[in-house]
Amino acid sequence: MTEQEVQILIEKVEQADSSFGLFQAVQSLAVSGHEKAIPTLIQALGYNNPGAAVAAVEGLIQMGDVTVSYLLAQIDGYNYGARAWATRALAGIGHPSALAHLQEAAKRDFSMSVRRSAAKGLGNICWHKLPDERVNTAQNQVLETLIEVSHDPEWVVRYAAVVGLQNLGMLTKQTQPKLMDTLVPRLQQMLINEPELGVCARIRLALENLNPKILKTQNSSSGNDSG
Repeated sequence: MTEQEVQILIEKVEQADSSFGLFQAVQSLAVSGHEKAIPTLIQALGYNNPGAAVAAVEGLIQMGDVTVSYLLAQIDGYNYGARAWATRALAGIGHPSALAHLQEAAKRDFSMSVRRSAAKGLGNICWHKLPDERVNTAQNQVLETLIEVSHDPEWVVRYAAVVGLQNLGMLTKQTQPKLMDTLVPRLQQMLINEPELGVCARIRLALENLNPKILKTQNSSSGNDSG
């Protein structure tokens, strides 16, 4: 697609006069996959139109690494909805250059939707894109962040932290097995203390995927205690 054709699609977004029309225009622009579309797609994250935002996020994720610098430069500190969508896009791309944003957002953003997206994204980092000498330190930092986030007062954020912990564990258990010595016990502790049944179910799934024997041993111990 030529720049001129992309410009026409951008103008359609800018000129959309209805919610559905905006959604269609953003969707068409997202499908273009052209770098020139990125700033307009990021602007669409701040519109009060969830359909358009989803289309923009999907387009940004599909374009991949080229969008990361744009997203990081234009994170909206005032519009938490736009920030949540941008964080969701960064989480879906998984580029290590977004690590600092994802860690800070997961721990401290006032919006639970931002914290949730960031926590999930921390388990989705493409570690091979980071210099080898930085990988272990960065993975340890992510583990510390996710453990902190697993204490979040909002259950949806704790749920996302469990997803992040599982994915981090799956990616590192062969390359950095010592992480499991901290990661698994935290999940086991959460399973004991977590009040939300949905989060408990997700913890069990995480433990089962990481090491089924761990969950069987825990269940057996619980059964013996109750007897």
